Amino acid sequence: MGETQMDLRPAGRRITPQRAHFRRLAETAEIGTVTRTQLAMLVQSLPCVGLINGTESHLLLALINTAQADTFDKSGRPIIFKSNRQLAFEIGRSVGRVSRMLSRLFDAGLITMQDSGNYKRYPIRNGQGEITDGCGIDLRILIVRYAELDELVRRARAEKKAADAALRRYRGALRNARQALAIAAEQSEAAMTLIQGRIERVSDLVGIAGKATSQLLRRATALLEWFVERLMQLPRRSAEGHETMQNMTCPHVENGMHKQTTTPYSLADSNDERRSADAEQLNSVKAGFASKSAFEKSLRRRRSEINRPQHLPQAKIALQDVVRALPALKTYGFMPASWRDLARAVPLICRFAGISEDARRRAVEQMGEQQAAIAVAVTLEKYDRQDVKSPGGYLRALTDRAAAGELHLARSVFGLAARNSMEIRH
Repeated sequence: MGETQMDLRPAGRRITPQRAHFRRLAETAEIGTVTRTQLAMLVQSLPCVGLINGTESHLLLALINTAQADTFDKSGRPIIFKSNRQLAFEIGRSVGRVSRMLSRLFDAGLITMQDSGNYKRYPIRNGQGEITDGCGIDLRILIVRYAELDELVRRARAEKKAADAALRRYRGALRNARQALAIAAEQSEAAMTLIQGRIERVSDLVGIAGKATSQLLRRATALLEWFVERLMQLPRRSAEGHETMQNMTCPHVENGMHKQTTTPYSLADSNDERRSADAEQLNSVKAGFASKSAFEKSLRRRRSEINRPQHLPQAKIALQDVVRALPALKTYGFMPASWRDLARAVPLICRFAGISEDARRRAVEQMGEQQAAIAVAVTLEKYDRQDVKSPGGYLRALTDRAAAGELHLARSVFGLAARNSMEIRH
């Protein structure tokens, strides 16, 4: 018969650098600065921080209530000597569950533990009967970290309060917007349909309001309130009273050279030309369709022969022209003061327009960050006008034209600017 091997269980709880640090930190506690009542109130609020769960908070509260109140005085030492079996009985959990929870509390820096060789917990007293040391559960780390943990709880409560306020305001703004849409009678049917579509897009973007972030809710609320003002035909807010209105004039122009590009045809006679990705190609009215088709075929043939795209120089576009030509940016709360601001807003613009991340990434890779930002903004404007049914497909078409050297964003921007001017005059 072979020798029987005995699995020797290591004496004491597993020690880690973090646990050793907490033990040393507990020794610096100033006993008497925090009462047992203060600690009991604190640990009941710790689950809202996410540091521990409700069951672990219950166990920690039981440990605090086990310690005598005078052990938190200057001459005391708040160490608990109850066994895991007794703690399990008091909180209604298994012994193994209590052992695991104690380890998690140790790792979280809410208790420290010192085990004896036989895993028994007992105090060490001096000649006067006072506890000088012991093997048990030490609560002094809570005294050391009381100010830090209390600040975490306070901050979590403030954030929850702000989130609840943002949620209530969003729900009220959404309800008001839909009511305003139902009672507005002075708006045209096209304008009502447009605003209704915008309201529903904002609602779809937020999704389940209770799970949305406070920042998204505040942004959606601002949009909905602006829609209500438009439905009620209220006068525009002053630049001092509305933060987003301060950038209306866009005084900061990134491009020093601004080349004005005009189209050879009237906008009123060619709205249909601009309602698809084909609008980016400059069409000559005088040229016949046959010659145009022959020109495009010969151009494609030459391109296939040299096996590389012919990239045409792009006209310079100033940021102020982009903002003026694309009012949908303002409608959805995007008022960039620089090209960098516009580029940073592109991911959120894509979410509003329903453009996939892959389409956005391809556009940036092919056009560059600035040109891709303009293309995304143009797509949002045309989608907002309901000229484009598939924003993602439209942006991909623009990306393909950029790869072929046939993209002329300046013509789209100035064409949309002219279209807006005509709509304002009429």
